[in-house]
Amino acid sequence: MRAVGYQTPLPIDNPASLQDIDLPKPVPSGRDLLVEIRAVSVNPVDTKVRRSAAPDAGQWRVLGWDAAGIVVGTGPEVTDFAIGDEVFYAGALDRPGTDAEFHLVDERIVGRKPRSLNWAEAAALPLTAITAWEMLFDRLDIRRSVPGVKPAVLIIGGAGGVSSIAIQLARVLTDVTVVATASRPETRDWVTSLGAHYVVDHSRPLAAQVAALPTGAPGFVFSTTQTDRHMPEIVELIASQGHFCHRG
Repeated sequence: MRAVGYQTPLPIDNPASLQDIDLPKPVPSGRDLLVEIRAVSVNPVDTKVRRSAAPDAGQWRVLGWDAAGIVVGTGPEVTDFAIGDEVFYAGALDRPGTDAEFHLVDERIVGRKPRSLNWAEAAALPLTAITAWEMLFDRLDIRRSVPGVKPAVLIIGGAGGVSSIAIQLARVLTDVTVVATASRPETRDWVTSLGAHYVVDHSRPLAAQVAALPTGAPGFVFSTTQTDRHMPEIVELIASQGHFCHRG
């Protein structure tokens, strides 16, 4: 099968930094699905891995987390999917990536592709959506109350991939007021279109802008960018006994 891989971390302008290669077609076992890939997406983690993670000598590293495709083979223990099913998912750390014609994935981390999405749209969702969900509901648990404050979350870096999903999840699944940061007219329009109740400019001091909102101090702060730079103001603006989560 065809795939895209590398053997040595190199500058991206080096012709060998990513190469078209031929690899054996994988064979499913256990609860594996063999998926014929129709679309993948590129995430920041792909660029970080390519720059720093070298495969074993003589081996190829195939990048890619997110994928959407059609099940074309199943392991003997598969119970939830069948050949012909359309699926989407984010892969696993300990397996080759999705930038290939065919890919093996455990059925327990796979979902059925929404009929309302095309292949590219479905492949764009998994990793960012999982990250947003885990930050909002597993780490922050934004449905819980914070003593003495109105329910509100400040999302720093609102126009980024994870934050764009987080704004929508918070609006659809909770009654929490969403305050998002954005600095350019187009990104302010973007986060507003996603459902942010208020937008503040992260290129200017945040604490004073947040304090001027009718929400009061937010009980939750969700940060996906430049957290080290914003941390002094996060400490100042977050509610007493508030909760903070950031993506490294």
